[in-house]
Amino acid sequence: MTEVLHITPRARWEQSIASGEYRSDDLEAEGFIHCLALEQLGYVVGKFYQGCTDLVVLRIDPDKLKSPVKWENPHPTWKLFPHIYGPINVEAVVDVVPLENLLAQAEDDRG
Repeated sequence: MTEVLHITPRARWEQSIASGEYRSDDLEAEGFIHCLALEQLGYVVGKFYQGCTDLVVLRIDPDKLKSPVKWENPHPTWKLFPHIYGPINVEAVVDVVPLENLLAQAEDDRG
């Protein structure tokens, strides 16, 4: 299993728990939820989330998703990114980690 990650505000995730599924603005606007792999975390945070606070990372087991996942290349020179084409059912989220904790762990792992 390749883990799929999604960054979101903590409040949005907490609201999703009651409904049983998570939906992002991306899903409504583009038809899919932008996700990433762990090795893409530093790049994505640096490009899209500088200065944002109270974010969490959803660690998603793609085998538990009800919506399809496609690994796609948004730009010819980039690596493949996972996109989820539909809502994320909460049972597929195996862990929720504060973004700063995961960034610190990634730094520690790099030594």
